[in-house]
Formats: sequence, C-alpha cells, structure tokens
Amino acid sequence: MTESLEEKAPLILAIETATRAGSVALARGDEILASASGDVSSSHSTNLIEIVEGNLKSAGAKLSEVTLFAAAVGPGSFTGLRIGLATVKSFAACTGRSCVGISTLAAIAHAAGNSERTVALLPAGRGEIFAQMFSVADGWVSELDGPEHLSPKAILEKYGQARPLLWAGAGAQLHAETLQMWAEARNISFSDSSTGRTVWTIAAPEPQLAISIAALALNEYYSRNTVRPERLQAVYVRASDAEINEKWGLEK
Repeated sequence: MTESLEEKAPLILAIETATRAGSVALARGDEILASASGDVSSSHSTNLIEIVEGNLKSAGAKLSEVTLFAAAVGPGSFTGLRIGLATVKSFAACTGRSCVGISTLAAIAHAAGNSERTVALLPAGRGEIFAQMFSVADGWVSELDGPEHLSPKAILEKYGQARPLLWAGAGAQLHAETLQMWAEARNISFSDSSTGRTVWTIAAPEPQLAISIAALALNEYYSRNTVRPERLQAVYVRASDAEINEKWGLEK
C-alpha cells in the first residue's frame, strides 16, 4: 500500500524573513531537501516566492504536498516578519495545513549547536540588540530567560558573569571586539568556535537560519504544538520606530 502524506515524516517548508537576507528551507523530517539564502540587497517581497518555488523544484515537491509551514516569528525586521508571516499564512490557508512559529533567537541558538548556555544576539537597529539566553541539547532548545531589547552595555551587565557561555548570531559577530575586550579585562578565556572549547566562545555565522527553523518546527510538530494560520502571530519584542516616534511626539 502506498504510504500517505500523513504517515511519512512531515514535509516542512520553513521561511525566515526576520534578518536582512533571510532564507528558505524544505525538509522531510530531519532531512534538509533544499535550502537557499535571500538577497541582502533586495526586499523579501521581491524574491521570496521565487526562492520558495526554487526550493520546491529542487526537491521535486509541490506546495500541496507540504505538511507543515514554519516561519520565524521574531524578533527581527518588522517589515520582513510581516512579509514572511503573510506568506506562510497564505500558503497554509490555501492548502488547509497547519503552521508553527519559531523564535528567531531560538533558531540562532539552535544553529550554534549544543551548549549549556547560549546567548543569541540579533541587531535591533539604533545600536541596540535583541538578546535571549538558551540551553541547547540534541537539537532541542530551552529558554533560560525571555527575549529583551538591550544596549550592548546592558547585555554585558546581564550576561557578563556567565561561564561557560556561547555567544551566537549576527549581533555577536557585530560586537565581537566589545565581547573580547570585556572578557580580557576580567581574565575570561575567550576565542572563536574554530579553536576549541573555552569559557567564552563566539559561534560561527549561520547564513541560512531557515534550516534551524525547520528543525525546531519538527520538534513542535511531534509535540503537537502547531496552530491554524490565523493564530500565527509576530513577536516583535520592542515597539516599531513609528510607534516610538508617535509616543515621543505625544510626550513632547
């Protein structure tokens, strides 16, 4: 008897538009069938559908065969998140499938690998950073605190005494020199992840977070934590620039 779609490992289409380039991945269970990064110089609205179609074609799959649609729900680019969520909701509504939302910071921590303590950092604009601490073991990510929108100084004040610690994400790459100076001033052993285990480490960049979105979505699928498309919501963590400017204008 031919195996039905529901009896197979789920076919997962994962979309990450929280970061500037973004990425898309197609997975059958824990096997990545296809993945691609976006174009950092273009809006996600310009080429996202084309990238999705390219992944499906590369894997020899159809949109109607997808079991689960997954999306990064934030934090990240406000516009990017809205584009990604709208796309995933449309796909799920048209195919009658379910969705799962994955934290961008959790995906960053997952991509960095197993760690007792990982602080995921994502640039938030205006010189500030989205930050959250996780533990990662065997592909499962556990929150150790909640996501926050902080200055680099506040992040070091909050996490600077933790040891061992893995710093991950574009925010860690951007502020690598600041992290290293803090560590050296306090005699904390420090290196990048290519030189072996140390007290503080900066993880190598992961250009395709959609791969981790797919992996974490698989965990949620087997845990029965999927939702209908209308319930998929962004997690912005901070107010938008427009909201900040409006509030400032009212207070002024």
